[in-house]
Amino acid sequence: MEQIAPRTVKAPKLNGVIPGVYLIGAGPGASDLITVRGSRILAQADIVFYDALIDISMLEWCPGTRLVQVGKRCGSHSSSQHFINKQLVDAAAKYSVVVRLKGGDPMIFGRAQEEIDALEKANVRYEIVPGITTALAASAELKQPPTTRELSRTLTLTTLPSRCAHEDHKTAIYYMARDQLSEVATTLIAQGYTLDTPVCLMESVSLPTQRSFGCTLDELRFGDVQHHFLDKQPVVVMVGEVYRKKLHTLIPLIESQNHFNALQAAS
Repeated sequence: MEQIAPRTVKAPKLNGVIPGVYLIGAGPGASDLITVRGSRILAQADIVFYDALIDISMLEWCPGTRLVQVGKRCGSHSSSQHFINKQLVDAAAKYSVVVRLKGGDPMIFGRAQEEIDALEKANVRYEIVPGITTALAASAELKQPPTTRELSRTLTLTTLPSRCAHEDHKTAIYYMARDQLSEVATTLIAQGYTLDTPVCLMESVSLPTQRSFGCTLDELRFGDVQHHFLDKQPVVVMVGEVYRKKLHTLIPLIESQNHFNALQAAS
């Protein structure tokens, strides 16, 4: 199904919105729960491929834009993921700003990996704009945090096990873990994670000072790495087989001291 929004005069391109494909999280439903960045890019889009689950009023952010519905809704017609991938690659050759508008957050059960792989294979520039995943919106509506200091310090986001036809290589993401890195690694290894399980450490996520390092659980277990990070900056520890191919794109943790020294000297 394809729709053409009413033709209106579009605002000029805003600074920072450069040509490419944008995978944007639309949030859990309400149109005003999209992020400011997401709405800004959406307003400048030349073509938008949108899911059936989004609030249709969200498309008012992009008047005059070509709109293409690509599913997906359980029990109804939807485009195959392969076809969606091809549409994104083809559109990138014809349009300046291409948006793939996905319900929730693109990276949480959003099948973003297939789209990322297709764009990278075609050498298409892309950016991912996170959105509010449904689990967090539901918690906000219920007015009940899923984690509390006294009762629950672990939150699992999952789908039905029957949907997974292969072994589930579980992913673990630790918040505020910069001072317990060795403990994190030791705990996960005791739980069955292999010694060579990939680890990504990200400092100051989304800020200009963001830095990312890579290592294995074994390296993290024995490394005295707390001093590699800037004082008082939060560090997120991301562990799992899904990060395997990212390790070669990150600064090896054993080299991070040199980058830390350079950053300190420049500050």
